[in-house]
Amino acid sequence: MEPIYQYAWLIPVFPLAGAMLVGLGLISLNKFTNTLRQLLAVAIVSLLGASTVLSFAIFWSQVQGHPPVTYNIEWAAAGSFHLNMGYTIDPLTAFMLVIVTTVAILVMVYTDGYMAHDEGYVRFYAYLSLFSSSMLGLVISPNLVQIYIFWELVGMCSYLLIGFWYNRKAAADACQKAFVTNRVGDFGLLLGMLGLYWATGSFEFDVMGDRLKDFIASGYLGSILGTIFAVLVFLGPVAKSAQFPLHVWLPDAMEGPTPISALIHAATMVAAGVFLIARMYPVFEDIPSVMNLIAWTGAFTAFLGASIAITQNDIKKGLAYSTMSQLGYMVMAMGVGAYSAGLFHLMTHAYFKAMLFLGSGSVIHGMEDVVGHNPALAQDMRLMGGLRKYMPITAITFLIGTIAICGIPPFAGFWSKDEILGATYAANPTLWLIAWLTAGITAFYMFRMYFSTFEGQFRGNRSDIKEELLGAVGPKVAFGPGAMDVRELQAEHQTEHETEHHGGHNHSPHESPISMTLPLMLLAIPSMLIGLVGTPFRNYFEWFVHPPGEAVEFPAQTAAIDWSEFIPMAGSSVGIGLIGITFASLMYLQRSIDPSAIARRFPSLYQLSLNKWYFDEIYDRFFVQGSRRLARAVMEVDYRVVDGAVNLTGLVTLLSGEGLKYLETGRAQFYALIIFGAVLGLVIVFGVT
Repeated sequence: MEPIYQYAWLIPVFPLAGAMLVGLGLISLNKFTNTLRQLLAVAIVSLLGASTVLSFAIFWSQVQGHPPVTYNIEWAAAGSFHLNMGYTIDPLTAFMLVIVTTVAILVMVYTDGYMAHDEGYVRFYAYLSLFSSSMLGLVISPNLVQIYIFWELVGMCSYLLIGFWYNRKAAADACQKAFVTNRVGDFGLLLGMLGLYWATGSFEFDVMGDRLKDFIASGYLGSILGTIFAVLVFLGPVAKSAQFPLHVWLPDAMEGPTPISALIHAATMVAAGVFLIARMYPVFEDIPSVMNLIAWTGAFTAFLGASIAITQNDIKKGLAYSTMSQLGYMVMAMGVGAYSAGLFHLMTHAYFKAMLFLGSGSVIHGMEDVVGHNPALAQDMRLMGGLRKYMPITAITFLIGTIAICGIPPFAGFWSKDEILGATYAANPTLWLIAWLTAGITAFYMFRMYFSTFEGQFRGNRSDIKEELLGAVGPKVAFGPGAMDVRELQAEHQTEHETEHHGGHNHSPHESPISMTLPLMLLAIPSMLIGLVGTPFRNYFEWFVHPPGEAVEFPAQTAAIDWSEFIPMAGSSVGIGLIGITFASLMYLQRSIDPSAIARRFPSLYQLSLNKWYFDEIYDRFFVQGSRRLARAVMEVDYRVVDGAVNLTGLVTLLSGEGLKYLETGRAQFYALIIFGAVLGLVIVFGVT
């Protein structure tokens, strides 16, 4: 084993050490630790930087053809049961290590500017470091048990970070919602993991896949039972990667600070679900029903997220539903057998979505001087517009990310999304049609977001719009952040050509500091260029990251392309994207089409999207309220039956004791009389019978 692989275990340990250092300081010397803000931030970023350097070194070694390495130690043993812990380094691990470390370190640099005035600055860095360590530990795990341990740590860190501003009720509710929803998926994952061990006797991915395939083929294990185990395991990624029906936590997670939104959506929590599907591919690929379920779940989630995003006015929630939709593409790709295409889109999406989220944070940071520290206003696109002239760097990088996610060549998103669409069309044209329509909707809502935020006239100083959104004394009940209310659209159109100075203003938006804009500029580079490693002409990505057990030749020369297949497929995906961009331009840039008129023309569809397909209401009705009714029924049973039995026992004991105490006189003659009476009674009874 090369020396570099002997120290691979340090990759998650470095950020863990940083989190422990800061955490112990906050617990023991809170005030003093908080005075060392910048110093501790530099220490944490430096430790993660060491992990990043080691990750790149391992990645380069794997690119050079070094065979995969697995190191195990026996952690526990009982009879025939042996549990190993350790780490594994293969192309999938190396690729994920680079993504997680690069995005995480840029998010940490960005955090210094975004959280500069927050009292929880040091605590936030400790959480970020622990979150990064948990994800890196998950990535290098060699078996399903170790993945599950780090899987739960990732969930715990997300709970802490989503609810970072725990004194805000919305944040407290959001972290609880994320925690409970993910517990549903994680319980399924645990059951599936134990079922697979019962069936195969192993937690190793390849061993589980091979044995499960052989047992089902020989009839030793029923195919239905094998399918159930695989579906239960899939529930874990369904929750972590916000797939239908466990997607409802992801938009609410926007209540956390924007840097963690970027990290969750780009490289850690939601990426963990797709990563686990890739790791479990040896188990899934030989069960067609499970692969179909994965594909259809991904396709429906992609369309669902896009259809909701088109009516969002909260810039972060719009990006959240965008993440949900793009994750659907990745999961669908895995389901149709496009293993490398799904992971390729995971990589490209990680960079441009991190940039988009950090860009939205830059916008919010710039808007706070205008609207104050009110998230409902600072994140609402109805109060933005014209920010390009105030925030040119943020605007340019946001536009790059928007073009990338819309799949316009030669930006990164085009190559990965086009590869997914091509593989999906070959597997199932119906799935392709859903994904193709979703691509058009994606282009529409993303450019709607860009035009509403950066083009036109600035509306942040319009007191009439602020009053429409919040009212004179507080938030209105009828609508809130993220809703595109028809009345507000009408007011916006009516005042489009009026002066933006309504009653005067004292502040204008401003560009963010270099600590925030530098990560945006650095992320813009892979957002534009990284897709070139996976072109159909020379697909280096597929050669490096390919399905387990398959061998792919190094693309030493330009591959022969079937242009009759490539041009129609690529042309159709670009064409639907351009159609979406055109409609967004006509509605939100040129204003030649009235969105509110469309909303009135199709009120049912508009309300369906506006209310997020009513999933929150349905879940609240059946699960939240249903659970409360069940809890009340159980409480009644506990009160009347369980407590009643206990109380009755106590009452009988009390009454019998009270009655018997009069018989306890302490006089031997009285006791003899009682015994004589009892004997006489027995003689009479038995004498009569």
